[in-house]
Amino acid sequence: MTSSAYRDPSGKRLVDYPRPSVAVDTAVLTARGGEPLSVLQVRDAVDGDWRLPGTFVHEGERLAVAVLRSLSDKANVTGLAPSQLHVFDDPARDSRGWVLSVAHLDVVPASSLLSSDMDASRARLVPIDDATGMVHGHDEIVAFAVASLRALYAAAPDPRGLVAEPFTMTELRRVHEAVAGRALQPDSFRRAMLPGLVATGERLASGPGKPAARYRTRGGSPRLGGDEPLS
Repeated sequence: MTSSAYRDPSGKRLVDYPRPSVAVDTAVLTARGGEPLSVLQVRDAVDGDWRLPGTFVHEGERLAVAVLRSLSDKANVTGLAPSQLHVFDDPARDSRGWVLSVAHLDVVPASSLLSSDMDASRARLVPIDDATGMVHGHDEIVAFAVASLRALYAAAPDPRGLVAEPFTMTELRRVHEAVAGRALQPDSFRRAMLPGLVATGERLASGPGKPAARYRTRGGSPRLGGDEPLS
């Protein structure tokens, strides 16, 4: 049966029902040691404001293709692999009308973005605390993405590879502090992290004190405990 011939029990065809527009919006999060968690924003070509990279899905287009198209066209960023995060379906979320947004998330080292061909006139990395007041419900998408990332980092030392291996405990803690948005007590953090790490036997001399041990993540590490919650 073709779509034009299909009728539901009430006798209506699919085209007889009002349908929302479908958009994709992507939160690309990154953190550098000692700096706050940041998100990629793009400047809208028409209104001039800063928002998440996003686009309406074209007819016959797959969501993943639309996501990559929006990143390339609006930020000149390629090579990412965002995954679906959440569907935001409040009919009143977008001032333009009934727009359903399939939000996506990618978490990448800042070096991979800063070394790309990202167009600085149209795209920027901004701390998440400053990424507010965005149109089309983008603040809510960022908040959801950050909560998701914090849950991941409460479960494993570096599940999204934000710090290059091998790393010191201090380097790892700085990334966790960026993700958590607050300072973490070093001793509690160390106890929480050690079950998910493997010592490399290498040490890094970065000052007059004792050289710091270096670690790699242990595959399949369990949820970490410790005296202090990490998220």
